[in-house]
Amino acid sequence: MLKAAIFDFDGLLLDTETPWYQVFKEVYVLYGLDLPLELWARHVGSSLDAFNPYEYLKEHADEPIDLVQIQSHLEMRYELRMEHAQLRPGVLKILHKASELGMKIAVASSSSHEWVSGYLKSFGLMSLFDEVVTSDDVKRVKPDPELYKLAMHKLGVSSFETIAFEDSPNGLKAANAAGIRCIIVPNEVTKELEFPPYERRLNSLLEFDLDQFLFESGLSDPA
Repeated sequence: MLKAAIFDFDGLLLDTETPWYQVFKEVYVLYGLDLPLELWARHVGSSLDAFNPYEYLKEHADEPIDLVQIQSHLEMRYELRMEHAQLRPGVLKILHKASELGMKIAVASSSSHEWVSGYLKSFGLMSLFDEVVTSDDVKRVKPDPELYKLAMHKLGVSSFETIAFEDSPNGLKAANAAGIRCIIVPNEVTKELEFPPYERRLNSLLEFDLDQFLFESGLSDPA
């Protein structure tokens, strides 16, 4: 029986990844630089340790870079793009359905707790999650499985009793390494990337019928 659903945050519940990539590309152009998707993708769903776009800009620009000023400028551009941001289609539907079925629900994110909880609160979602596990809680973020393992531990479930939802290859690798079935829902940035094996690929969470999935997978409650 499936008892829990664990969701990534950035790019899955709310597409923060596409705006970030767009504003970085715009700023890179100002310095005569390109920012290829394959380079950017290294840290999507992971951390700046995998690829730091600030340091890359500083190292490759032909003129001195004030990183503090650049960061402030990028954040301003990002906030403008996110001013009217909405949850990705189908997010509320699946969260409410999972809750209705009595499933435990968690977020497992490579971002900080402040970042994730800030958005969850602003969209009125905090009460729907039993646990919010972030980079503040672990030593290693995705693609390492530590976030997923901790989330399952906190929820009191096994990998067989859990389904994960991800939008990036790094997130999928983490779920796979934790032994969890994973549904991928790529966003505008990650849809062009190569993904390792997954349970199912969707264009939108609106396409996902949780009741049907449980029935077809033999994971529904026999009662």
